[in-house]
Amino acid sequence: KIKVVGITGTNGKTTVSYLLEAALKEARVQPSVIGTINYRFKDKIIPSKNTTPGPIELQSILSDMLKEGINYCLMEVSSHALDQNRTEGIDFHSAIFTNLTQDHLDYHKTLGKYFLAKAKLFKDINPNSFVVINNDDKYGLRLKKLTKAKIITYGIENKADVVARDIKLDSLWTEFRLLIPGREIKFRSQLLGKHNVYNLLASFAWAFGAGIDISIIKSSLGGLAFVPGRLQRIDCQGDFSVFVDYAHTEDALKNIIQTLRLLSKKRIIVVFGCGGERDKNKRPKMGRVVSQLSDYAIVTNDNPRWEDPDEIINDIKRGIRKNNYCVIPERRQAIRKSLSMAKAGDIVLVAGKGHENYQIVKDKVINFDDCQVIRECLRLLNY
Repeated sequence: KIKVVGITGTNGKTTVSYLLEAALKEARVQPSVIGTINYRFKDKIIPSKNTTPGPIELQSILSDMLKEGINYCLMEVSSHALDQNRTEGIDFHSAIFTNLTQDHLDYHKTLGKYFLAKAKLFKDINPNSFVVINNDDKYGLRLKKLTKAKIITYGIENKADVVARDIKLDSLWTEFRLLIPGREIKFRSQLLGKHNVYNLLASFAWAFGAGIDISIIKSSLGGLAFVPGRLQRIDCQGDFSVFVDYAHTEDALKNIIQTLRLLSKKRIIVVFGCGGERDKNKRPKMGRVVSQLSDYAIVTNDNPRWEDPDEIINDIKRGIRKNNYCVIPERRQAIRKSLSMAKAGDIVLVAGKGHENYQIVKDKVINFDDCQVIRECLRLLNY
């Protein structure tokens, strides 16, 4: 009764859901979203406890959406949800695969099992549906062999149905030539970085496959200015720039820092930590990539949960090979330190929590919003 679109992958799910929501709204279709930031439809916004809710809550939300006349549900489908059969019973209209890099190995144990969880969405989908797959991702190439649905591919490096060429990245715009079957389009977006080119291509491929008019796709995707907590610029009166991003994997941090490197020839200062009771193997890798690609790193707490924060930080430090970092466990102090040391032309990136407005320490959920804390610190520093 509702066309449910499953969006899965390690990175990019939330941004793709926002892009497709914009496209469907401009096409005068009633969309809804179930995802990491919240569950929303019409004028209702429900806080998100999990990226994908449990099966009973999920069916209840879909039922409420149906009563409100919703046509499409854009659903971020996590690997946990697929492994735990939370989406069983949903006849997906279509599915999108963004990419797969190391994450959630505390749960899945191996990258192979993590992939197989994601692959369920594509193996089980109705053959009359269509799927959108990243043709530049090695796991995307494997997925193509596992699905019976119609496949639309996208990419930058490899041949695909939807391709970006002549990509130009700067501090204000992302521009490229978009090639689709039978057409070439000049495309411009306010979303920055190569990783967002992939998100835009995935969204364009899906909208094209769903039959949305090309002019509407171009206008709506190009008009989206930002996604909460995803390379979100914080207004600053100083002569440096400040960004907040949800990046909490090695690959996501690498993409974000490389994007920011294009925006300034001065220093990049990164504040980051790792979540407790989550994949421990990625911690040294995150430490290594941040210290290698940034000019200075401040290692701090993320959501330690019941784990000893010092142990988490020591795991991160094991991957650091350069003497370009310090440790400030208290996150607010770490953010203030990063802003106080910023000079003209520098970029400060506060990574890991993005849109989250809380910090989990043992059994306490403390109010903590990186964007809000940055603004408070900037005021105290007279910026």
